[in-house]
Amino acid sequence: MNFRIEKDVLGELEVPTDAYWGINTQRAIKNFQISGKKFPEIFIRSLAQLKKACLLANMELGLIDKNNGNAINDALNEILEENKYIDQFPIDIFQTGSGTQTNMNMNEVLANRANEILGFPMGRKHPIHPNDHVNKGQSSNDVIPSTMHVSALHLIERLLPTLKRLVESLETKIKEFKDIVKVGRTHLQDAVPIPLSLEFEVYKKQIETNIERLRSACNELYYIPIGGTALGTGINAHEDFAKLTVAHLSKITNLPFKNNPIKAEGIASHNTIVKVSGNLRLLSLSLLKMANDIRWMGSGPRAGLSELILPKNEPGSSIMPGKVNPTQSEALIQVCLQVLGNDSVISFGEAYGSILDLNVCKPLMIVNLLESIDILIGGIKSFIDHCLIDLEANEEQINNQLEEMLMIVTNLTPIIGYDKCSEIAQRAYKEGKTCKKVIKEMGLKIDNLDELLDPRKMV
Repeated sequence: MNFRIEKDVLGELEVPTDAYWGINTQRAIKNFQISGKKFPEIFIRSLAQLKKACLLANMELGLIDKNNGNAINDALNEILEENKYIDQFPIDIFQTGSGTQTNMNMNEVLANRANEILGFPMGRKHPIHPNDHVNKGQSSNDVIPSTMHVSALHLIERLLPTLKRLVESLETKIKEFKDIVKVGRTHLQDAVPIPLSLEFEVYKKQIETNIERLRSACNELYYIPIGGTALGTGINAHEDFAKLTVAHLSKITNLPFKNNPIKAEGIASHNTIVKVSGNLRLLSLSLLKMANDIRWMGSGPRAGLSELILPKNEPGSSIMPGKVNPTQSEALIQVCLQVLGNDSVISFGEAYGSILDLNVCKPLMIVNLLESIDILIGGIKSFIDHCLIDLEANEEQINNQLEEMLMIVTNLTPIIGYDKCSEIAQRAYKEGKTCKKVIKEMGLKIDNLDELLDPRKMV
């Protein structure tokens, strides 16, 4: 590999000749060899969008001349429109808590590519300097949290349609299961009858509630601290820089960004990121319930509940022939558990990282948040396509269980009392008989008994 020599205040360092990053990035590559995990592409692209908005604001203010500004803009467009240079962001996510190394990585890539466009060699920081030009009016302390909000919103924009599709798929099942009544269960024990469709309405309602929660969280994410620079005071930034940057960013992203009126708040703390993660945790708990319920109802086929017939996607065992497992439920459950774990990490990132004037767990918090959103999108899509769409009710088994259920005596409580109903249920269970047969054997005279013990009329 060929190298060029670059210099900074700490000395000289070799940088690969064909690398668009510079000495700051090279030091980070050397000093943070921790996990091998890098920022996801959505974050890098969001950072480029923010840098473009900052550049356009600085050009509008006359703080960067047209020639240099156009070169930087060309470099940005290559990232945003042609998807180039994504491989030029190699820094480990476990780095300084402000994300300074990744901000400088972007500054250096843009400066070197812009200088190359202008016909100058890379690594000389001339005529375009990564700090003085690309990072003008900015600090990692306001750039990274602003990018955290931008990238989170982009992924939530993908999650919401996925959730809407889940709601629509559940609505289809509710219609399919409309006339099916089954044994209800509390404490995993037989309870009174319930429509199968009503159980699916529970899942649908929870997902709809979670959609509204996420939309509410987006309203907070629109407020960003760009222009606050180091500590939220706006030092070294033009007084109109923040307003213009937010206006340009809104046009670039088609999202209604706003200036955080207290920019220091968006730099020192990331409470909003915690809120979004908390909403994802609630969503995951709802998805967990749905996935768990469906695998319970699909348990069997002969020694379980066997109320639902799961799609036969793949062999379930390497040793037991013909076995089919609830694999999509299990996959979604694992996704949800990962989200719950990520939420804990994000909460600790706020609790331990928000010290005095700067939260120093920014990379950790946003990478975990973006992973949570990303795997939820994939997990939900997979569950819809490979489980929910082809899920069927096992009506024969449901009806057989309904015939034998004991808790239909609940409907007789107002007529013969709780104690007598308990006696009927216990005797029916011990003797392996239906409640109706026991009632007749006991000689109890109850008007309209058949109607009173019809499970379908109890719902």
